[in-house]
Amino acid sequence: MEYQRRTTQNLSASEGEERKTIFGCVAPWEGCLIEQVREKGNTRTFFSFLLKVVRAYEGKKVYMLLDNVKFHHAKRLQPILKRFEHRIELLFLPPYSPDLNPIERVWWLMRKQITHNRWLKTMEQRVEEFEKWCRKTQPEQIKRVCNLIENIY
Repeated sequence: MEYQRRTTQNLSASEGEERKTIFGCVAPWEGCLIEQVREKGNTRTFFSFLLKVVRAYEGKKVYMLLDNVKFHHAKRLQPILKRFEHRIELLFLPPYSPDLNPIERVWWLMRKQITHNRWLKTMEQRVEEFEKWCRKTQPEQIKRVCNLIENIY
């Protein structure tokens, strides 16, 4: 059985400009990060991301813990989730509880390493830096930042 935490993160160049949505999930004890950049977050792009996660964990059931974004609860997803219930189950965090979601700590680390004190002029540069960061970030870094007990003390 696999247990994933999932959320979305927005990359925006500045107010009123381009925007991208990053879907991401993490298996905190493995340090495995799965991400996908899309033009926008909606039911269709979320379903595409779910398929990517299920393929990454072939032969295992994925339990994905989600925040409460509107399209996570979409009625259009129900028939698909029913069909794949042997492969994936969605569980929801209580409202306003990002501190319970380890991927929020991954997003914090990502922003600290690629956007803080840096000027990235275009959206393409932001996406490129994000994708490079995902490729070079080691599972040990992900596990360390997701470890809530270690981070408290």
